Amino acid sequence: MKNSILTVLAVATLVACKKNETTKLNTATDSSAMMPATDSSMMPADSTTMTNTSATTLSDMDKKFADKAAMGGMMEVSLGEYAEMNGTNAMVKDLGKMMKEDHSKANNELKSWATSAGYTLPATLDQDMQKKVDDLKAKKGADFDKAYTDMMVSDHKEDISLFKDEAAKGGDSNLKSFASKTLPTLEHHLTKSEEAKSAVK
Repeated sequence: MKNSILTVLAVATLVACKKNETTKLNTATDSSAMMPATDSSMMPADSTTMTNTSATTLSDMDKKFADKAAMGGMMEVSLGEYAEMNGTNAMVKDLGKMMKEDHSKANNELKSWATSAGYTLPATLDQDMQKKVDDLKAKKGADFDKAYTDMMVSDHKEDISLFKDEAAKGGDSNLKSFASKTLPTLEHHLTKSEEAKSAVK
């Protein structure tokens, strides 16, 4: 009799121990299963913050440069197309074509930078620039050729100064690199504009 009671007690103790182990195992599995979910849910928030950081850290100088470069580029393309079609002097036509092609390329590079930086560039010219474009397009023949080459000389002098400042003092490394890379093209444009201006005097 004593033996059978002891056997029953031993079995009961064994069952109780197994239940305890299973509960502990389940608890451990549950808590470890929850860990990756918590980690992965935090990741998108971090990556979103990372992509927006550069736009918020741009200096005023960088923003002003990007805006002026974008509007200046749009103006050069618009006037270049017009000069290529309506200029009377062959050098003016060639100058217009070069402006249209080179500034379109630079505009696309600037847009690409803006997309990666999360910065919105102006989509249209400001009032002053639009007035310059309208006034110039109202001119015809030799008057247009003279006015266009005059504007290209004065505009490119301003552009070179603007781009040199950004290349030397800008805060955003990609924008500084864009300014440095574009400078030789602008200097070449100035030379060609001066040559065309002399030809249409």
